[in-house]
Amino acid sequence: MRQYLSVDLTNALRILKRMMNHDARLDQVFHALADPNRRVLIDRLASGPATVSDLAKPMAISLPAVLQHLAVLEGCGIVVSQKSGRVRTCTLDPAALSQAEVWINDRSRMWTQRLDALAHHLSQPEDKTP
Repeated sequence: MRQYLSVDLTNALRILKRMMNHDARLDQVFHALADPNRRVLIDRLASGPATVSDLAKPMAISLPAVLQHLAVLEGCGIVVSQKSGRVRTCTLDPAALSQAEVWINDRSRMWTQRLDALAHHLSQPEDKTP
């Protein structure tokens, strides 16, 4: 049982340390990912750079709304845009998404360890000593 407490305390300390070093950029990334229209834009840009006009065409929202969504994506670094004359071309920066991926993977590892510890504990024969 002491071994399980040690694992839980280690995980708790790691989580506490991360909470203390909380990064506002991660909040921005998750905020950006929370909107389905922004996820559509990210999916489209995953296949390569596109102009704002090309991004807006298939969407059921106005061009100003698309621009607002792109501004949120640019604000957290997921999208980078470049203007050439009157044409703005957007590109996906996958590195910005890696921070969210790391955060999710850390929690996944923690829960996997906890569930493994629980499975190990439940697989042990019961001690019937009074």
